[in-house]
Amino acid sequence: MTWTEVADGVHARRYEELDLTTGLVIGTERCLVIDTRGDVDQGAELAAAVRELTDLPWSVVYTHAHFDHAFGTTPFLPCDVWAHERCLRELVDHGDEARAKRSAKYREAGNREIADALDRTGIMLPDRLVTDRAELDLGGRTVAFLHRGRAHTDHDLVVHVPDAAVVFAGDVVEHGPEGFTAESFSDETHLGEWPGVLEAILALDPRVVVPGHGEPVGPGFLREHRDGLRRLNELKAAVAAGVTGADEAVATSPYPADVTRAALATP
Repeated sequence: MTWTEVADGVHARRYEELDLTTGLVIGTERCLVIDTRGDVDQGAELAAAVRELTDLPWSVVYTHAHFDHAFGTTPFLPCDVWAHERCLRELVDHGDEARAKRSAKYREAGNREIADALDRTGIMLPDRLVTDRAELDLGGRTVAFLHRGRAHTDHDLVVHVPDAAVVFAGDVVEHGPEGFTAESFSDETHLGEWPGVLEAILALDPRVVVPGHGEPVGPGFLREHRDGLRRLNELKAAVAAGVTGADEAVATSPYPADVTRAALATP
């Protein structure tokens, strides 16, 4: 739980819990907090950590609606909260259900502290909505909020800091032991579009990409997993067409069996 300065005034903070990585971009007039952790207590820890680096007014952006990225916002209030427009819809339609499910899961695992914190957590809805692109002036630098297609969810938002050549990618990029994990893929995933989203991030010519989970990476990591996702799409199409069986697809996949099976099961 320490800050890593990936560029001048651009910081990443990585946590043991879920290997989550949050971000902070500091301008001369305000700062931007990228994702707020998973509950009110975790958000309070992050807010205090931000105040170790800057006392500037803050804005918040959600890379997507999943609890570990968007539920820790109340300690930052008052502030503006940016997100893709479909992120708002997801939080309105399913936020309370997601919070209850996660609380129950933590409680069953014996982690009463996080379960209790989730039960005390209020979900803050975004009030600055992005369709494809928006910009925020932090003073001396401008950050861009970009939706480049559907990937991990249908509302993934990446944060581009052009003057620093840094992109905060949320869970469009994950840096687990094998790149992605089985949890990267769900019924919200758009596997067919995901490689194109990585290609669009590469087109920004980043020097550093901060993933939603794990340590910052370079463009070579994105190219590797763009190609890996393309291969998963090929395998999924072959299984759907009856050209190959699921077991054979798993055996020839560039990813572990659990990751491959999760990817093949996406809609």
